[in-house]
Amino acid sequence: MPRPKPLIHGLYGWTPAYGFRYVHPANRRAFEVLEPVGKLFEKVSEDEENEWLTLRYDEQQFLVRPELFQEIQRKPPFSFGDEVEEITPAPGQYRRFGLVSDVYWNEATDQATYQIVERKRKLPRVYQADELRLG
Repeated sequence: MPRPKPLIHGLYGWTPAYGFRYVHPANRRAFEVLEPVGKLFEKVSEDEENEWLTLRYDEQQFLVRPELFQEIQRKPPFSFGDEVEEITPAPGQYRRFGLVSDVYWNEATDQATYQIVERKRKLPRVYQADELRLG
């Protein structure tokens, strides 16, 4: 059985100011609403002509041109859909459990931060990796 390809993570720093040629017409509106700058994507695949990449963000997939994709070398400890729990809850609070729904990338620190969904509600707090563990 062939080994699965390692997951490639990266940034796609597109804004509407770049124009729409970088995003497939079927994905333009959803990609614009996502506001991709600073969010960490998983590279799902690329077509044989290297004309389009398929990127995943949470449960959505987008076709984009490869020119703006910037692979990151440091693999984040958590990814979309991972079950995580808070390591140290705020005093007097219950420990939060949920699924990773958003992964943000800070280029200055070369680290990811996370937002989680608990019982179908996105928590407003953004967590550092060392504040979470696999649940």
